[in-house]
Parts: sequence; structure tokens; C-alpha cells
Amino acid sequence: MKPLFSHPALLLALAAALAPAAALAHGDEDHAGHGGAATAAQQAWGIAGDAVAVSREIAIGLHDSMRFSPERLEVREGETVRLKLTNEGKVMHELVLGTEPSLREHAAAMRQNPAMAHADAHAVHLAPGDQGELVWTFNRPGLYTYACLLPGHFEAGMSGTVEVVPR
Repeated sequence: MKPLFSHPALLLALAAALAPAAALAHGDEDHAGHGGAATAAQQAWGIAGDAVAVSREIAIGLHDSMRFSPERLEVREGETVRLKLTNEGKVMHELVLGTEPSLREHAAAMRQNPAMAHADAHAVHLAPGDQGELVWTFNRPGLYTYACLLPGHFEAGMSGTVEVVPR
């Protein structure tokens, strides 16, 4: 009798079944640094910015009290900013930009798969004490949200707003 995994079709089926899980699983190293590694794609809340176009830097602290400081930002339409992030807590935190509905949907997915990888240019994941940055061009006016979507954090109120004022 042949071992189960010596059959090519069965091996292929197993690999195909495990591929989505492997794509989502990761260690903290996938989140190190900043979210700029992903390809820039226009989002409702803007697009990944070019570091040479940064007009100002904004420091944001991520805290174990499940708060960001500051909790409200105001930027001009078309402005490219560098968000300088510091996890000032003792647990993992992240900052993800989006709309309220997109972040609620993402938070629900994170509850189902807490080890979900983030390769998005609009997300930064930070271990305790780590620093990172996110360069973003807010090219659409409106009210947007940033949040920590690790399970329980968003639900505990770890979110803030970005108001993009028209030129």
C-alpha cells in the first residue's frame, strides 16, 4: 500500500487547501516597520504616499488604555503626511486607516483569524515599545477612521478620526 501523500492529486489538493491559511498566517516579523511594502492602490480614504512629498509629520502614540494620542487629526485634501507611530504599551497594537464600515468589517475578520497578516500600505503593526511609520496621501475630502483591529482593541474604543478638509 502506498503512503497517502505519494499520490500527486492528493498532494496537490492538500497544498491547495492549505494555501489560503498559509497566506494569512505569520509571525510578528511580517508587521515590523511600516505598511509601505504593499503596492499603492487608491482607497476611499487616500493612497500610499511618496516619502519625498511629505509636508509634515504627525506623532501618534498607541496605548494599552486602548487609546491613540491624538485621537483626532486634521489634514488638507492632497496633503501627504508621515504618521510616526510609537507603541507605548506592553501589548501588541496596530494602526489601520479606513472608513468606519471597512474597519468594522476588517475587525470582524480579525476576530475570526487573529493571526491575519497585513501587507497593506495603510496598516502598521507594532510590538510593545516599537516604532513605525505610515506615509499617506489624503487625496479625498471626508471623515475617515484609524483603529487598532487586534481582537478586542477596536471594540474597547481604540480608534481615532482623520478629517480631510477640502482645499
